[in-house]
Amino acid sequence: MINDKVLSIILGGGQGSRLYPLTADRSKPAVPIAGKYRLVDIPISNCINSGIKRMYVLTQFNSASLNQHIKNTYHFSFFSSAFVDVLAAEQTMQSDKWFQGTADAVRQSMHHFLQNDFKYALILSGDQLYNMDFQDMIKRHEESNAEISIATYPVNAKDATSFGILKTDKHHTITSFIEKPDAKLLPDWTSEVSAEMKKEDRNYLASMGIYIFNKDLLVELMNDPKTIDFGKEIIPQAINNHKTISYSYEGYWTDIGNIDSFFEANLGLTDDVPKFNLYDENRIYTRARILPTSKISGTLLNKSIIADGCIILAAKIERCVIGIRSRIGKQSTILNTYMMGNDKYETLEEIEKNNIPVLLGIGDRCYINNCIIDKNVRIGDDVRINGGKHLKEAETDTYFIKDGIVVIKKGATIEKGTVI
Repeated sequence: MINDKVLSIILGGGQGSRLYPLTADRSKPAVPIAGKYRLVDIPISNCINSGIKRMYVLTQFNSASLNQHIKNTYHFSFFSSAFVDVLAAEQTMQSDKWFQGTADAVRQSMHHFLQNDFKYALILSGDQLYNMDFQDMIKRHEESNAEISIATYPVNAKDATSFGILKTDKHHTITSFIEKPDAKLLPDWTSEVSAEMKKEDRNYLASMGIYIFNKDLLVELMNDPKTIDFGKEIIPQAINNHKTISYSYEGYWTDIGNIDSFFEANLGLTDDVPKFNLYDENRIYTRARILPTSKISGTLLNKSIIADGCIILAAKIERCVIGIRSRIGKQSTILNTYMMGNDKYETLEEIEKNNIPVLLGIGDRCYINNCIIDKNVRIGDDVRINGGKHLKEAETDTYFIKDGIVVIKKGATIEKGTVI
């Protein structure tokens, strides 16, 4: 079923500096996850699974690879109104500035949205990992005669200071909202949550940055150019004048805002029962590549995900996500690592003709632990990379160390025998 009442607006985020260097030459929604997907595939797939098939993705930084991914991935019937379009920041007669915030991005793009017939605008973030039925949220929005709905997620006191926190009455109507409260204010901001959430001390309702706005109200709110952000201005101001309800969500959800959360979200997929389930009926869609099956020889594999088209001769791979077209050489040990893979294969003819000293992928006799290896990386033989809290933060031309995680930059070459 296609929900023709809803238009989805996916916010691509700003410069993505907290995910650097993964965002050095790609926008945050285009960052590869889980070996074969991109971050933007998550909100798009949630929309498709909910019958919402008209989507705009808003971005302004390094949008070329995002454009290419969406163009190559989301093809709907010629006889359908469904689409996924990327809207990059643009100069218009109304504005010559880049997006100043989440609300400003929606305001500057409003003339595109209004070319469509819709009743509700579903506003999503492009950098979160979750699986939600938006149909249920829309149904609640309609039944309560709300003008705005905010998806909320129970969090503990430690996490509450990083989110917009809200309080509701017994009808789930939001009565107050505070952005990233100081810890000493938290005792006044507890909410009624389920028994299961209480057991985990998750007593605070955090905004997930997922909103439903009635179309007419959104148009009205966008008329004030001084309001540039939903969390800081639009929501706190609107709850006093417009019926705003909370839609509480208690499934798996994580905001992939920095290297550490990105790393843990990916490696968490290797758990026996992962919190984010790739293996149920609500599929995550991505580009359909015609790749061969992976070939593995002499390797001890444990709690790892291996994507399509890999050639693996390693001695041991444990708690790793190995991306498409990855090559790993003999006697190598790879632990706690997300390897994004490659965009192409190197043929024997190319290797011989160009006399390539370090091949795409990981060479022989390497030891790699606590590492993110970006796309198209070359790691020579006998390289040792041992990430961990013992490492100081650092950056070179080829790698970046943050929170003990070693990030090998996209397209980098790590010479034979290197020790990090």
